[in-house]
Amino acid sequence: MSIVPPRRTRQQRVAAVELPPGMWKTLWTNLQRGAVLLRLAMCAAAAIFLWAFTRAWDPPFNHRLGEVPHRNVIARVDFDQPDPAATNKARDEARRFAIGEYDQNPEPLVQLRGQLVSDIGKVLQAKTLTEVDPAQWKQFQPPLAAGTPDPTPEEQAAQFERFREAFSAEGAMDAFSDKLADVMAPYEQRGLLKELPEDAQANTERILVRTKGTSAFGAEVSVSEVRIKQAAAKLQQSLKEELPSVEVAERAFAWLEPKLPETLTLNKAATVLNQDKAAADQPEITKPFAKGKDLLAEANKPLNEDSLKLLRLEHEAALEQRTASERLHRSVAALGMFVGLYTLAGFYLYRRDRRVVDELLRLVALLGLFVACVALAKVVSQYAWGADVIPLLLFAMIIAIAYQQEMALLLSICATLVVVVSIGHGFTEALSLAATVAGAVLVLRQVRTRSRLLMVGFAAAAVGFFTTVGVGILDERSWTTLLTDGFKVALWSVIAGSLMTVMLPTVEKMFGVETDLSLIELGDPAHPLLQELIRRAPGTYNHSITVASLAEAAAESIGARGLLVRVGAYFHDIGKMLKPQYFIENQTKGDNRHDSLVPAMSTLVIIAHVKDGADLARQNRLPESIIDFIQQHHGTTLVEYFYRQANQKKVQEDPDGGVLDESAFRYPGPKPQTREAGVLMLADAVESASRVLKEPTASRIENLVHEISMKRLLDGQFDESGLTLEDIRKIGESLVKSLTAVYHGRVKYPDQETA
Repeated sequence: MSIVPPRRTRQQRVAAVELPPGMWKTLWTNLQRGAVLLRLAMCAAAAIFLWAFTRAWDPPFNHRLGEVPHRNVIARVDFDQPDPAATNKARDEARRFAIGEYDQNPEPLVQLRGQLVSDIGKVLQAKTLTEVDPAQWKQFQPPLAAGTPDPTPEEQAAQFERFREAFSAEGAMDAFSDKLADVMAPYEQRGLLKELPEDAQANTERILVRTKGTSAFGAEVSVSEVRIKQAAAKLQQSLKEELPSVEVAERAFAWLEPKLPETLTLNKAATVLNQDKAAADQPEITKPFAKGKDLLAEANKPLNEDSLKLLRLEHEAALEQRTASERLHRSVAALGMFVGLYTLAGFYLYRRDRRVVDELLRLVALLGLFVACVALAKVVSQYAWGADVIPLLLFAMIIAIAYQQEMALLLSICATLVVVVSIGHGFTEALSLAATVAGAVLVLRQVRTRSRLLMVGFAAAAVGFFTTVGVGILDERSWTTLLTDGFKVALWSVIAGSLMTVMLPTVEKMFGVETDLSLIELGDPAHPLLQELIRRAPGTYNHSITVASLAEAAAESIGARGLLVRVGAYFHDIGKMLKPQYFIENQTKGDNRHDSLVPAMSTLVIIAHVKDGADLARQNRLPESIIDFIQQHHGTTLVEYFYRQANQKKVQEDPDGGVLDESAFRYPGPKPQTREAGVLMLADAVESASRVLKEPTASRIENLVHEISMKRLLDGQFDESGLTLEDIRKIGESLVKSLTAVYHGRVKYPDQETA
């Protein structure tokens, strides 16, 4: 008894239909995967680094030497321009007015005072003038006024008596000594100076006096107080006021005046320090500029060094006055641009070249290259205008060599946009940069010679020159500026091509790619592996050469890399050299070693040449792209000859056993992963099959190629190669054409005999 399920209504049937998840749900599911989060984190880290390195929160300084502004440049903010000339002048004045420092040595004055007291004592020992040494008494004689006659001996004697009487009282000499010490004390403290030293170059009205040998701060005094001529008059007045006898005061001053010593010495080191301090304390003198009023640069006049410095000062002042809100808005805009560019590039890579996204090292290398390009462009642009095109061209050429032109064009334009924003280029400079980079990418197709990259540099130089001149004319620049800028861009482009020529081996190794130049070197018949193949398996070598010729022409017919296919064909069967006699092209007539083997064992021997070839290639350090040809040129195809033998044998032994499982008789794969590998698969199969044609006419060759192509297509061998039906058709036509040329008919001569 069967149970019939209840019949559902239409609504229930509609509700039961399960649709694939939508785009947003799929995106959310992918974002939850750790590998995706890691890649997004790496992109975010690169964007944050560029944001910080380029200081994206502030607008860049976008003026350069020689630039010709179209309109007057007016100050956007209030700022001050330092005036070095006025500042230096003010500081020189401050040095001249700085107080000089002098060391005071009071000892000469103290000794002079003691000598005066001693000489007075000697004079007082004489009772009469005749007993006094005339030379000693003469020192106490005040100078006579002009026109006054010399005193008579009687008058001199009377003067001497009055002098003695002034000291006749008890203690008079001690009182005189004390009064003299009081009078001389200020001079012993301040010191005496004949004239200011010529090398002082300091304040001429006041000086700083410091007692020698002490650490006291010192006293600031007027120069008139220490100059001997002016100090002598005050000393005379003080003596008259302090001493009881005017005559004693006059004679004491007459003795002191000619002997007053210079006790002040200029301390040059301390004076220089004072001058330096005075100059340092002098504030910098600036010239104010008002917002919206003062002119910074005139229209239609090239910017010189002074104008550029003024504009840079204004720019720095404008940056200092920016608010946090303004910086936040610009930062968000810059990060938004980075996110937009990364998203655009990410979708392109995801659709067109998944290996960059899937392989972490490739993504790291690409992000690092992008960041290095922008950072280097930012740095070099500060030292030479237009030099930022060098890292951009290098970046574009590296991507074009490592991947493809379309990717290089997209990523280099993205890098150009970031550089333009971070440096502050205008529309004309941005257009010139983009055109120069695009020109280099479009010209760079194949690198077959060492001079190719240099020629790419010259091509980019031509594009850059004419684009710079063209957009400059639209921008109404002067011809001098146009030609100068154009030649600079051209020069940097040629330098970039030269640098790329030097860097080519490093780029190939870093990204695991082979340019046509390296492929030509690799395909040299003198290569050790090819020489060993000739020696061990000459039939296989001849087969490989023929396949290489067929495959190269077929690859070029669909726009694939013909040279890569040719070199891959040279090495695709190197595994056969380990057991050459098991392959028909190396066997002599009647010598087939498979006759002694069961079909399964023969299949293993045949299939093994793929693995043996890959191992030989790795041991000899062949590139991965060549190893891929070795592993993929048979895909997962069936070894039909031995499979049929084995199947017939099984049917004979067990008629009711069914068909033999094909899996044991198929190559391990993988299937061709590139168009070039798919081309090699067809060329290899067609070349081998064409050898058994008894009469290789054009129609038979065409039928053979069509049959093999359809068999591989229906077997799913091209599912992962990227080949389209149109590509397969073009490949077939090329193979037919090439094979027909190989098996062309020949004229039979009358005397020719059949061998």
